[in-house]
Amino acid sequence: MQSIDRAMIVAKTLATHTSENGVSISDLSKQCELPLSTMHRLLKAMIKQGMVEQDERTKCYRLGTIWLEYGLQVYDSMDYVTKIRPELERLSHEVDESVYLSRPAGLEAIILERIDSENNTIRIYDQLGLRIPMNIGAANKAMLANMPSFKSTDILKKLLPIEQLAPVEVTLKQIKKLGYATSHGERTEGTSSVAVAIVDGLGEVVGAISIGFVSFNLTENRMDFLIEKVMETGRRISEKLGSNSN
Repeated sequence: MQSIDRAMIVAKTLATHTSENGVSISDLSKQCELPLSTMHRLLKAMIKQGMVEQDERTKCYRLGTIWLEYGLQVYDSMDYVTKIRPELERLSHEVDESVYLSRPAGLEAIILERIDSENNTIRIYDQLGLRIPMNIGAANKAMLANMPSFKSTDILKKLLPIEQLAPVEVTLKQIKKLGYATSHGERTEGTSSVAVAIVDGLGEVVGAISIGFVSFNLTENRMDFLIEKVMETGRRISEKLGSNSN
């Protein structure tokens, strides 16, 4: 049982680090309060099980993909998936764009589902399992805006310099008031997205629905249409999950 406890401490510690470069064994040893020799044996065992990966260049460690694989299996087994996926398909058909479902995971969000429109050959393509820092993109900002302020502020403090916090928090308040978030060229030039948060019956933010699209021919009427449709979808999904807030 001690090995399991220690492995989970290591996993939780690695999960708090968003850098792609990973964490050195000496830093892990300090943060987990474990001797270097113990940490070395533990990491070796976790790598064998796919729980941890080591960067061959930097020799640093990060979480392995097995966590995502298991997480997606659990996700597919949950009842709310049967309630969400048809709504995603409906939205994609209505707007002829790629539609995404994201879920918060600490300082990041993970793209869990993507529905592409067969009628649109120009697609915004983000891979399933992609992890995006919570301060970036319409979907993540929509989730932050609908979280309790103490929680969103705690996340932002770990991602942004202190001088950037106030402007972002003002933006989140505006998003909360509007009911949706937008993003233009934030991750890829020439692309945009519009998103709404999904809230369950307990008032918890469990995810976000977003539409990704190219913005070179975007009109005001088109943008209004996309906002209307994603907000309608967000309300229906939240209601299906027991929320009365949307």
